[in-house]
Amino acid sequence: MEKFLIKDVGVKVGLEIHQQLATNKKLFCNCIPIESDEYPIKFQRKLRISKSELGEFDPAALFESTKSKTIMYYANPQSSCLVEQDEEPPHGLDEDARRITMIISSALKSNIFSEIYPMRKTVIDGSNTTGFQRTMLISQGGHYNVDETKIGIQSICLEEDAAKILGEENSVRKFGLERLGIPLVEIATEPFEVELGEIKKIALHLGRILRSTKKVRRGLGSIRQDVNVSIRDGNGIVIEVKGVQQLDQLEKVVEYEAKRQYGLLKISKELKTRKWIFSDDDVRDVTELFSKCKSKIIQNAIKKDHKIITIIFKNMARTFGFSPYEGIRLGKEVAELVRFFGIGGVFHSDELPNYGVEELDLEELRRRTDIEEEDGFLILASPQEKIQTIINQIVLRVEHIRDNGIPIDTRLATQTGETKFLRPRPGAARMYPETDIPPIIVSKEELSEAKKNIPKSWDDAIKELKTKYKINPQLAEQIFDSRYNGLFEKIVESIDTNPTFVASILCSTITNLERNGLDSDLLENEEIIKSFQFLENGKIAKESIEIVFEDIMSGKSETIEEAMKNTSIQSVNNNDLEKIIDEMIEKNIEIIKNQKERAIGPLMGIAMKELRGKVSGETINSLLIQGIRKKIENTS
Repeated sequence: MEKFLIKDVGVKVGLEIHQQLATNKKLFCNCIPIESDEYPIKFQRKLRISKSELGEFDPAALFESTKSKTIMYYANPQSSCLVEQDEEPPHGLDEDARRITMIISSALKSNIFSEIYPMRKTVIDGSNTTGFQRTMLISQGGHYNVDETKIGIQSICLEEDAAKILGEENSVRKFGLERLGIPLVEIATEPFEVELGEIKKIALHLGRILRSTKKVRRGLGSIRQDVNVSIRDGNGIVIEVKGVQQLDQLEKVVEYEAKRQYGLLKISKELKTRKWIFSDDDVRDVTELFSKCKSKIIQNAIKKDHKIITIIFKNMARTFGFSPYEGIRLGKEVAELVRFFGIGGVFHSDELPNYGVEELDLEELRRRTDIEEEDGFLILASPQEKIQTIINQIVLRVEHIRDNGIPIDTRLATQTGETKFLRPRPGAARMYPETDIPPIIVSKEELSEAKKNIPKSWDDAIKELKTKYKINPQLAEQIFDSRYNGLFEKIVESIDTNPTFVASILCSTITNLERNGLDSDLLENEEIIKSFQFLENGKIAKESIEIVFEDIMSGKSETIEEAMKNTSIQSVNNNDLEKIIDEMIEKNIEIIKNQKERAIGPLMGIAMKELRGKVSGETINSLLIQGIRKKIENTS
């Protein structure tokens, strides 16, 4: 097995950034985008594929339709209306979204069109109740600079966000409609060729340009990165990888996808050395043969009345397990495809005997189906109605890899930085004109206004934060890149508190609690503001903030008041505090006699254990020092 070196394959990368805009309503109705877990309205749809105006089926939509899913929608009248339910035509385009998108286009030096034509993009996975997504090409061209590298802009679109996936059970897929229709700007860069370590910086810089407008949403799900990956010998094939949630994933995703594509080219060469032609006789029903097999996967399938099928690949022994690079195999490509149809998995000949399939089972299989030593085969379990579709897709995939190398897919990023099959790439038949919304004319005045409102550069914004609030450069960068930039300014401008302390709480304390598995989405901005108001009024100490935030982010409380009650945080008046400190000193008099003023260390630990969150550490330390010194003087 060779070692993969990414520098040898000529990788090109293109980014697609999808950013929700901070408007007061959705793109084509007056609903306010509010996240909610309450859904008084429920309805279901069965989406079906139709031909485009060109008389063609889009390949991605055609492939998705083979799943034959029922879609269940959940809606809340506070965040969605008849427009989202596709029971009413779209209203007029949101002017704020239009204006913000033109400002972003101007900031990226992109050429804004004088006429904008709303289009429909076919989507039948259920994430849009209409079966399509409304999108508008706002501008093309432009660029931005990252150090000495010039990154070209391909296009900038304004579109509506999709519904939120809630889960999937058997043949039913569930979506919530609160996000459907939220204005979304999509920015696609030109492909670029840089070192892996530079990709994160390029994406981060584009995100900072968007945040500089102060007109984009922040928080989980408000920005998504897709990445397009191609290699030098890939015949111009570009693979789109969706769902890169964290910028830290980008490098891993690009490296894995480049390795996968280059590995598929090597697998293709291997397959071309084999004489394989598929025929219908190569598919056999072996359910009865495997009825006594000890494999739990096969037995569970038989109990569900699924069929056990083997597909024979003549002269293809050792090809499914052939691995030019670690983790890259033809068998893995087939397994990903099979899972798309909701099938648990597929066994291939190069990994058997295994998984409860024993050598005796394989001997009987070969005897009954005339499988030769140089033949490969697959074993899969499937409901009767899906068998033919799955077989067709498996055969097409193997043929495509053999003949062309890299299948033209849309793939999904995993948490580990790998990619997995999502669907085929859409074609030209996916797009067609929107008939419910007239073309939008852009005036010269609008273009001029957009250019006037181009935001400060990131460097200037950081300098302004440092100067205005007297915080260090690192904190200024952290607060600007965080979801709390606007909240930080609101707190320090309305409450008498230290900006450095506020930034530290927002960027460090909350982040550390998130790393411990707690949910920052449970901590509302209003409660964060209230915590600093309580601090200003002396109702809580600085140390209390982390305690109450932890209680709320763990789901135990919803408000600061409730968290204070749950964690027994209550203010201690000066008289009571002095009594507590005096009693503590008397109980630990022996420590003071032995260690003199060095006794402050152990006593401080005892005091903080009892008073943490009720009184500031500075106050406790000051009273302890005074008490210890007084006791030393009295005993001298």
